[in-house]
Amino acid sequence: MNSPSSQRSRIKPRALQLGDTVGIVAPASNIKRELLEKGCEALRQLGYKPFYFESIVEQDLYFAGSADRRARELEEMFVREDVRAILCARGGYGANYLLPKLDPGKIVAHPKIFVGYSDITTLLTCFADSAGFVTFHGPMVTKDFALADGVDLASWEAAMTGLAGWGADTGHGSGVIGLVDGAAEGILYGGCLSLLVAALGTPHDIRTAGTILFMEDVNAKPYQVDRMLMQLKLAGKLNNVKGIVFGEMLDCVQTHDQAYTLQQVVLRIVGELGIPVAWGLRSGHVTRKNITLPIGVRASLSVKGSEVQLKILEAATAPA
Repeated sequence: MNSPSSQRSRIKPRALQLGDTVGIVAPASNIKRELLEKGCEALRQLGYKPFYFESIVEQDLYFAGSADRRARELEEMFVREDVRAILCARGGYGANYLLPKLDPGKIVAHPKIFVGYSDITTLLTCFADSAGFVTFHGPMVTKDFALADGVDLASWEAAMTGLAGWGADTGHGSGVIGLVDGAAEGILYGGCLSLLVAALGTPHDIRTAGTILFMEDVNAKPYQVDRMLMQLKLAGKLNNVKGIVFGEMLDCVQTHDQAYTLQQVVLRIVGELGIPVAWGLRSGHVTRKNITLPIGVRASLSVKGSEVQLKILEAATAPA
């Protein structure tokens, strides 16, 4: 599932409507049934019909069953006509095992809303680049929908229903701050920093040219974040980036009394790129209200002092 690197226009999956069936998959780590049911109940309350295969709760070491099981589950959700969107139950580790096992024809021929984060970054960028359709960095069933305050509904509805010209929550109280002033437009792209770096040198290498690059992570020490960003820089992946937005970067500390901030660390690498840089967007590993970001659509980033605006310029889904 690979093609020449480019930021070409991507196919937009069909918009999600109330009453639609959403397929739940576990492409990576194993899940807990009680959290799955809590997340599914929240989806029902929102007006959707959650559907999953019983095999989703299988376990093989730390995986949600064998790689074959996980690949077949994902393929089946793409080809089923009754399933209108695919939501990942959780991340963890293991989505990379699926890449050589998936049948490209079953994915490319059935572009659908596909949502996840963390380890799911591997599939988000692969489907966006090689399969050529818009994907969604956003809330997962057992991690966010299972929590009372886990989902940012404004961005979820805007992304799912095909709204254009909407802004992510970057205002007062959002936790978002500016690091480097500037303004830019580009294709919104990215995900979990660790997984973006893990793709380097593989057939599924990330394609960052012309992008507003979003990067987030969790439990990575500052020197590890430094090392990963330097790897991206040395690989040329920051050369043609138009703007950068970091996530909350939860628990990315060496010690709680360290004499420096993680912002200082990243600015040593990205501060002289001549592009706007923002910090603290709640998408992925977050403290609350996970924001949905469509991967593969045009976006604009404006940073002016403490004021930050990230705007999604085009619809991420096609009319139902």
